Amino acid sequence: MLSALFGSAAKAKILNFFLLNPEKTANISELSKILALGVAIARRETENLVKIGLIKEVKEKIDLKEKSGKITGKNRRFRATENFILYPEIKALLIKARILPVQKLLDNLGRNCQLKLLLLTGVFVNRSDVPIDLLIVGTLPRRILTPLINGLEKDLDREINFTILTEKEYNYRREVMDIFLYNVLEGENLILINNLT
Repeated sequence: MLSALFGSAAKAKILNFFLLNPEKTANISELSKILALGVAIARRETENLVKIGLIKEVKEKIDLKEKSGKITGKNRRFRATENFILYPEIKALLIKARILPVQKLLDNLGRNCQLKLLLLTGVFVNRSDVPIDLLIVGTLPRRILTPLINGLEKDLDREINFTILTEKEYNYRREVMDIFLYNVLEGENLILINNLT
């Protein structure tokens, strides 16, 4: 969907990288490696985003190591332009676009399992401080879940960390105020199914 909206899959990947990680900087070579893009494509799409102002060039002095010793040089690096007028809206769109592939997972799980809770966090709400992206409570055979998670990871082009709990395990952890569960439930999240009593 994003590639259709932004004109290319490469541009969507670059926007995801910079807008969802505004503190990060990267040069073309790093972008090419991190996002599995050709150098020419990464350069062209980054330059196009610089022209409209969504990405900006930042100059940082770095030390380049060579066999002859250290030399100081300038490295052309890029980062998100956080004061770009449409930055908040485009960032919100990128975050919401990550939720779309979950619908396929949800449809398949609903037909095959007794779900009590399906909660999205982590990558789905742009939180890097939680250890999981998906919390599932219910009766769920792994043979059904594994291919669905693999499909979701392929759609999102990243690994998804998930936890499955039975309703009994979930209730026990809530009673003892399990820190892992507390952090997931009290932090930013999206609850797609809640059939807990």
